[in-house]
Amino acid sequence: MISALERLRALIAAEGEPVAGALLDVVGGDGEPTPASIAAAGPRTSGSPAEYELLIEAIYEGYLLHYGVSRVVSDDDPDLALLAGDRLYALGLERLVALGDLDAVRELADVIALCSLLVARGDRACCEPLWRAGARAVGWGADDHYERAKSLLREDGVRGHDALLALDQRRTGA
Repeated sequence: MISALERLRALIAAEGEPVAGALLDVVGGDGEPTPASIAAAGPRTSGSPAEYELLIEAIYEGYLLHYGVSRVVSDDDPDLALLAGDRLYALGLERLVALGDLDAVRELADVIALCSLLVARGDRACCEPLWRAGARAVGWGADDHYERAKSLLREDGVRGHDALLALDQRRTGA
């Protein structure tokens, strides 16, 4: 079975230059669940799990091109990486809107905006737990603990950071 990352790579290749010229060879993951696989496993995505996995991989890759290390597109050219990140955000959100899942659009927009805020505050380490929590919210719906953690992240970096990490530890069993 073809992975969501391989499907994403094929979509980017089909779009052509300039981003297609910067594609990396897709390699296998580290076995850890990705935000995309977390969301796709939830009951909210049961009608289209493969589509959710693909579109969340696209949005997550957009985030990685802006703030991390992409698994699909080379970041050798910073300007092209920024362009590719924007394109992947748009690609994923466009596909999500086509599914009519406005709750998931809002959720992923929150994750994108909050990660930007966290990076600006120098708290990049909190982004991965936020992505996992956001993916769970897409797949299963947001709960009060998660909404509180997001609110605290906006208001108070330290308390928000602590609330999000505690939520992530409860969910991952860490």
